[in-house]
Amino acid sequence: MSKPAVQIDPRGPRFTAGVTLVLFAVVLVTAPSVVGIVLLSVQVAFFAIGAGLGVQHTPTAQVFKYLVRPRLAAPDHLEDAAPPRFAQAVGLAFSVVALVGYATGATLLGQIFAGFALVAATLNAVFGFCLGCELYLLGRRLLAPRAKNTTTPNETNKEEVAV
Repeated sequence: MSKPAVQIDPRGPRFTAGVTLVLFAVVLVTAPSVVGIVLLSVQVAFFAIGAGLGVQHTPTAQVFKYLVRPRLAAPDHLEDAAPPRFAQAVGLAFSVVALVGYATGATLLGQIFAGFALVAATLNAVFGFCLGCELYLLGRRLLAPRAKNTTTPNETNKEEVAV
């Protein structure tokens, strides 16, 4: 028996994306200084928690749950947590590459990957478009088993003609 899918308030990931947007903006302005690298390390940790334990366990999700959500009306629907969790894994990959870039002196590499993460966070926070979630859904569609048609088009045509 499989576990039921975890459902989350869809406004939580947007709030988290807003925090992520601010962190990456500060990182791009301050890195490769110690402040920028520390903030990027914090974001790496947030993404690692979200990808590993689920988005509902990140520090920003806790802030949303206890400080923001009580001040909002109940959500009109809940969403599956799997796509945002995948998006956290994508964010983790980009932020780790950015961190390695900054830490090793490959500043341009750090800037490019931090910029990619900033764009993705901006799309989610401002427009509600989760790029990682869309990649997750696309992957599910591409990997989904396809139903096999047991009749050939010729057999179908023969049946129609015979009637």
